[in-house]
Amino acid sequence: MTASDARRWYALALLCLAGFMVILDAQIVVLALPSIASDLGFSASGAQWVMSAYLLSFGGLLLLGGRTADLLGRRRVFVTGTLLFGLSSLLCGFAWAAGVLVAARAVQGVSAAVMAPSALSIVLNTFDEGPERNKAHAIWSGSGGFGATAALLVGGPLTDGLGWEWVFFLNVPVALLLLALSPVLLRESRTETRARSYDPVGALTITAALVACVYAVVEAPGAGWLSARTLGLLAGAVLLALLFVRIEARSVAPLVPLRLMRSRSLIGGNLVVILLGACAFGMSYTLSQYGQAVLGYSPLVFGLANVVMPAGAVVGSYAGQALVTRVGARPVAMGGLALVGAGSLLLAGVPVDGGFVRDLLPGLILFGPGLGACAVAGAIAALTGVGERESGVASGINTAAFQFGGAFGVAIVTSVAVSFATGPEPLAALTAGHRAAFTACAVLAAAGLACALVLLRGPRRRRPERPETAVTPTAPPPPSRSGRTARPSPRPAPASPTADGS
Repeated sequence: MTASDARRWYALALLCLAGFMVILDAQIVVLALPSIASDLGFSASGAQWVMSAYLLSFGGLLLLGGRTADLLGRRRVFVTGTLLFGLSSLLCGFAWAAGVLVAARAVQGVSAAVMAPSALSIVLNTFDEGPERNKAHAIWSGSGGFGATAALLVGGPLTDGLGWEWVFFLNVPVALLLLALSPVLLRESRTETRARSYDPVGALTITAALVACVYAVVEAPGAGWLSARTLGLLAGAVLLALLFVRIEARSVAPLVPLRLMRSRSLIGGNLVVILLGACAFGMSYTLSQYGQAVLGYSPLVFGLANVVMPAGAVVGSYAGQALVTRVGARPVAMGGLALVGAGSLLLAGVPVDGGFVRDLLPGLILFGPGLGACAVAGAIAALTGVGERESGVASGINTAAFQFGGAFGVAIVTSVAVSFATGPEPLAALTAGHRAAFTACAVLAAAGLACALVLLRGPRRRRPERPETAVTPTAPPPPSRSGRTARPSPRPAPASPTADGS
């Protein structure tokens, strides 16, 4: 699909609906998690695997999904992922045990890993790099904000009225609509290459490394941070990561071409997105636990009360894309992370008998716009300069960065909350753990701010154009008496300026 195609905005709307569904599913599960844990018998630390199983399989296979989309056809892969997402959502809704739900969520993450990078790759190949693509990025990011807002609005009534199963059943009609309209609005595109290699070994290796690392962080409070099990899992994660790099260096068609890793903008943008995702998912998870377990909010009341945060993220994403076009990605990313960190610090002061307006609203008002602005800036920085041939892989890396960050963020805040939740009074102990978790989010935001400062490039300044001396066209020299054209006499060299400029 070319940028001049009049249907490109309709195609963008359809692709944004897919992004809307993915974010809706992630956020609505956060809202329903206390009810799910109660019905299916999850432990305090085990409930986070309902989110982590999805985020790890999603993030771990995104690169393979992007590569597959580039080679087999972006529309074909997008449709396949959408179909699998709808079927796995049905399986999640019908889950009868904790293990079944975690397994179904892992399958749902695999389907999202197939669908999401192909959708973003289509966006990249539909809009030309520059203001128009930045605007498309903002709309794409804004669809995620709308999905998070919708999750808070409808998640409560669904969980309270029909049961947590319906937060998964909600995906089915959206998937059917996407399947019906994709052949009409999306055109097929793929990378023209003779060799079609996919590198599944690399994908499985990096996913195993991430699972080992997240599992080590989650289990560390119970097993001990310096225990043999924790250190062994972390060492295994490092070895698997090194093995992944070795595999990619020797692969004929690597999952992540190492030449992409030479791009400072791509590395910096994705590191910022990883830490932003960790802060965003970690804060949302902690806020849900605090609001429902400590303050006693029902899913309906909690969802309605917290709409301000994703609504602010939508505003921040649109403002962010306009600012990136003017001043560059680095200042926008740094400003967004500063707001995210400040919002997390305000939330770190929540008391046992807290109130929404007094204790939660100020932090959410800062957090939302910062999240939206930084997400757009990080994505633009990471994807600038990427050609069509590797757009699927680069899109997969960028989307995977946010999911990886989310999985680590949930694991970190869960571990921190369990470690600091001590004391004779249960609610006071829970609140102490949640305060520590919000503080951990602020630390993650500070780390992202440092990455943006060091790795992202500042706005490019245009060099002032040197005035050109007007040249008066002259007639060709007359022919000499011999009939040959006379050569023009050389012009005298211009006088060198003196020290005083004359």
